[in-house]
Amino acid sequence: MKQTIVIFANSVKHGNHCVAGKSIETKKWYRPVPSSDGGALKDSQIRYFNNYGPQRSVKHLQIIIMDFTQNVPLYFQPENYEITDIPWQQEYKIDLKDISGYLDHPATLWGEGDSVESQLILNHKVPVEQSLYLIKTNQIKLEKPVYGGKPHNKVSFVYNGIDYYLSCTDKNFDSLFNENEVQNNKYLCISLGEKFNNKHYKLVAGLI
Repeated sequence: MKQTIVIFANSVKHGNHCVAGKSIETKKWYRPVPSSDGGALKDSQIRYFNNYGPQRSVKHLQIIIMDFTQNVPLYFQPENYEITDIPWQQEYKIDLKDISGYLDHPATLWGEGDSVESQLILNHKVPVEQSLYLIKTNQIKLEKPVYGGKPHNKVSFVYNGIDYYLSCTDKNFDSLFNENEVQNNKYLCISLGEKFNNKHYKLVAGLI
């Protein structure tokens, strides 16, 4: 099952990668995973071929042809699709001006706060029809607070009048980080992460 997808996230997951994007035709989300129980993709699994040189890792806004076996949804991640061994192929990329056609417009990001209790999802009190959102924000601020002696990548922003302060797993965070700088007109790919302490934390998986 081949799909042509625009990449909106290539983030860090357990030292490997979590990739996500939308179909260029239907705007449906796809999260390629290595197996039916989800998991992270290895470096070798997120590389693509094109006509201009050696394999490289996928980047934001690239158009990538992927091959899947089937949809393997989890209760908190319905967009998971198991990949085959067929290498990914790049076909150009979209421009920043084209992102508006791919945006999501949820009322909230699964409610307020930085996480959702897993039991609320299982009991359908917080419905998760999708675990990925692509949104536009007027302003964001990147921060590196220290918890337990270790810096953590954080993004603060306002969406639909709600303040969010979320962990960021985008591997490009450090290259974009500038302490105390407010950045304007950014696109964010927001994802629900795996269960941790009976919660699913909301993550900024892509900074564009």
